[in-house]
Amino acid sequence: MATSSPPGARLSARTLTTLPAILTSLSEIEALESSLSASLSNLVASQQPIINSLTRLQSLVPHVEELTLDADLLAEKVGGTAQTAQRVGGKVRVLDEEMRRVRDASERVAAVTELKLSLADLHSSIEAQDWETATRHCARAMAVPPEIIKGPFAESVVPTADLPLPPSETLQEAREKLLRIFRVEFGKASQARDSANTSRFFKLFPAIGWEKEGLEAYSGFVVDLVRGRATVSGKSSSPLYYITTLTSLFESIALIVDQHQPVVEKYYGSGKMLSVVARLLQECDRVVGGLIESWEEERQMQRKVQDIQNPYFPALASQPQRKGTQVSEDDGPDPREIDKVLTEVAGLAGRWALFRRFLTERLKEEHESNPQSPDGTVTDDDVDKTTEAKPEPTSTEPDGSPSPEVELIESTGCRSMMAQLISTYYIPLETWYLRSVIDKAHRVSAPDSSEPPQTTTPDDVFYILKLVISRLLTTGSVDCVEKMAQVITGILEKDLAGVIRRKMEDIYSPSSQAARGSAAQREKTERENRNAFIIQLNDLDISSAHMETLIKNVLASPQIQQNFLETDVAPTQEHVSSTLKLTTKFQSILKWGVEQLFNQLTRPKLRSLIVEVYKDVSYMLDDDSYASAEYQDVVRKRFVKAWDGLVDGFKDTFTERNYRAFFSLAVEVLVRPWEKHILSMKFTELGAIRFDKDLRSITAYLSTQTAFGDTREKFLRLQQISTILNLDLEEDPDEFYSSSGISWKLSQNEARVVASLRVS
Repeated sequence: MATSSPPGARLSARTLTTLPAILTSLSEIEALESSLSASLSNLVASQQPIINSLTRLQSLVPHVEELTLDADLLAEKVGGTAQTAQRVGGKVRVLDEEMRRVRDASERVAAVTELKLSLADLHSSIEAQDWETATRHCARAMAVPPEIIKGPFAESVVPTADLPLPPSETLQEAREKLLRIFRVEFGKASQARDSANTSRFFKLFPAIGWEKEGLEAYSGFVVDLVRGRATVSGKSSSPLYYITTLTSLFESIALIVDQHQPVVEKYYGSGKMLSVVARLLQECDRVVGGLIESWEEERQMQRKVQDIQNPYFPALASQPQRKGTQVSEDDGPDPREIDKVLTEVAGLAGRWALFRRFLTERLKEEHESNPQSPDGTVTDDDVDKTTEAKPEPTSTEPDGSPSPEVELIESTGCRSMMAQLISTYYIPLETWYLRSVIDKAHRVSAPDSSEPPQTTTPDDVFYILKLVISRLLTTGSVDCVEKMAQVITGILEKDLAGVIRRKMEDIYSPSSQAARGSAAQREKTERENRNAFIIQLNDLDISSAHMETLIKNVLASPQIQQNFLETDVAPTQEHVSSTLKLTTKFQSILKWGVEQLFNQLTRPKLRSLIVEVYKDVSYMLDDDSYASAEYQDVVRKRFVKAWDGLVDGFKDTFTERNYRAFFSLAVEVLVRPWEKHILSMKFTELGAIRFDKDLRSITAYLSTQTAFGDTREKFLRLQQISTILNLDLEEDPDEFYSSSGISWKLSQNEARVVASLRVS
């Protein structure tokens, strides 16, 4: 309870001089009295639970005293036992420590004894030239822990009169002596091509700790095998000489890896073949470097590259050639000669790609499938287990970094030399070759006898392009494929599609239209120009189809999987697929060309077609006039005659896709004037029925003129106009528009306008 002021803060009676002060002080005292009374009442009320709790606690006192007595008795008993156990346990621990020391001493003595016997037997075996036994004794001595070998006990016990040096020095001296002997004997056996002794000494190196030295000796041996391979017979002028020589080199190394890898992996452990392969690749770099230098000199590659620096292709030039100048077939290098060296470059790069793929997959496969035993070697049991299921080789480690095999192969001189070969010779020469072929295809272009009419240009160009892409994929280089895909796209876009567009522009250029003559001559000229323009459009369409088919066939063929690493297949396919964007360029020019031809020849005639069809035609029909219109069928007959005259000669000369584009454009241009003309007419009920029949008959006729089925879609607005015109007069057009469920092409306002054309 809170009071206005604490008791000590009350004013003294001596200071209370006014009545309000006295009353205030009196009120505070009364409040304090009430608070104290309430507190005393609460204490009295809560006294009984406290008394009950104290009573219960008092009843527990005898039990607690009894437990205390029992605990004291138990503590006396356990204390004595614990003291006895402490004395006995201490003596046991002392005995355990003494036994451990005795055991350690015994083991040390046994190890020193083993060391002394091993060194003595090792010395005897070396004198007896029993190298296998010497290797076993050396391995026994090396198995003794180094701290024992270098310990004072061994240094005081092991030395003898025959072996006075400390055991560590004696062992090291014996190991070095065995190393020298093994090297000499291995060298003799390898020079004599003694496979038994070669294997005999090769497997002794790792047993005495000379693994690196053994691999170095073995690397020298296999390099000598590569150097001693039979030379390729034939003349360097032969197109296959350098490819055959390189193939022979790579096959000899691959054969060595295939035959010798199991031996290395067995005695030296998994992954140890990598150092041998590294030494082989160094020798390979040396041989390949000399081979490429000889090839460059023999084929005069520098001169060929210089000859193509500033090419002139008359058919591809944006400006026509000046009169009086002629381009000879002898100008520039011979395309056939360039084709030969390109095949050689692709063959050389392809052989390296296949060799690289073999090494990557073989080394990675062994690295992942051959686990090591604790001592670092591969056991027969391990080999048996791992041959059951081999994981797919990958080119990266779990952390995403390149695997040691890939890193080794990618750092070789062969890889950089092949990359240089591709960038310096292959890409420039292939670019020139493809452009020269396209140029010649344009120059010798002639009408083909096939239907629809076309020239020989698309077939000639894409026949060579197929060979170029096939040759490109044999290089096995993702970078080369990426760059050449861009080059091919640019060349075909500029030199094929661009030149065809330029030819089409020239056909209807102002200069070509300036000729004068008789009507028959002008008609003949117009027909020839039309046919020439259509042939160019057909060439573009056929080129687009050839491009799609070619790339589809390339992606479906096994060539990419055969020439590229598994990790390179997807990027290569992506780069090859990127050339398909050319079809978009072809279609863009096709659309422009069809529109140009349509605007030049067809659009002017379409402007008057509907007017001529509906000349003197009315849909304000009664029963008699309806019967007459039904009998005469004027609209359909006029339309069919006019349309046939309009598209005469186009269907048989266009390709299917070109005719479809032309036909669709003609129908689109036809429909709008037709709609406007209908909206200017009036219709009786019979007239609306007649219009619907005319519309359906014309739509059906046009649908039979094409093999594609989108013609009726272009007449949806006219069909909806006919639907509204044929509504009952008492039916509300707005209500029908809202509730019919038709997907309207007409707006509601347009529907009202159509409905207003009806005359009751």
